[in-house]
Amino acid sequence: MLENINNTIFESIKHIDEEGREYWLARELMIILEYKKWQKFELLISRAKHSCTNSNIDTNRQFTQVGKLSKNVNGGKRQLIDYKLSRYACYLIVQEADSRKEVVALGKTYFAIQTRRQELLEKDYDLMSEDEKRLYQRNRTKTGNKLLNETIRSAGVKNFDKFHNAGYKGLYNGETADDIAKRKGLRYREDILDNMGSEELVDNWFRIIHTESKIKRNKVKGDKETSKIHYNVGKDIRKFIKKQGGIMPEDLPTPNKSLKELDKYNDEIIEK
Repeated sequence: MLENINNTIFESIKHIDEEGREYWLARELMIILEYKKWQKFELLISRAKHSCTNSNIDTNRQFTQVGKLSKNVNGGKRQLIDYKLSRYACYLIVQEADSRKEVVALGKTYFAIQTRRQELLEKDYDLMSEDEKRLYQRNRTKTGNKLLNETIRSAGVKNFDKFHNAGYKGLYNGETADDIAKRKGLRYREDILDNMGSEELVDNWFRIIHTESKIKRNKVKGDKETSKIHYNVGKDIRKFIKKQGGIMPEDLPTPNKSLKELDKYNDEIIEK
């Protein structure tokens, strides 16, 4: 139960940049960790940066200073300091935070475990089997789609199916999700992403995270404009694959087993 709360709290304020890297904003993390004054929270950041430097890790890459405009009571605007924080930077900050707070204890657990998991995945990815890579990439697309759905909901999108099909059409040369499912020979309502190899999942992950980022960055609203962006991002990724001499996503092989079938198979093996 605590782990679920953990994930919900800290995942809800996670962002993904144009290159697919995750980050947190210091002022949002400050609120989650129940700090009311920026000056006090900035002291934690300063101590965390010092720890980062002592570990011989590039502090600027972990704590990237960014500006944020804020309105004054008289209607004017002023520039506020904020930071784009890596997962490791967040881990260092919660180590410096008030451990008497329950949310800080949750943060310590979350960032410690997730940072270690990420290190292991990045280190061992090349050693994974194809099915393990599929599972890893599928989890990334799930997280990305969750963020994308939250973003388009905030952007006022009403027809989610049409929006998602726009992205598939751009990436798959006009194919909708139903077209892809039929080509793969899937049953009705079977998840197409569960039936992709790791390379095809990577193509779709890039489509998802770049679309989410662009809609946010350009502050796009409504079904028509968001779908247009999704289509164009998919098409641009398709052009990039072609330019690099890669295989078009529709030409990549469909695995013999879906990820759900693999999970069921693994469960049966364990039970035996």
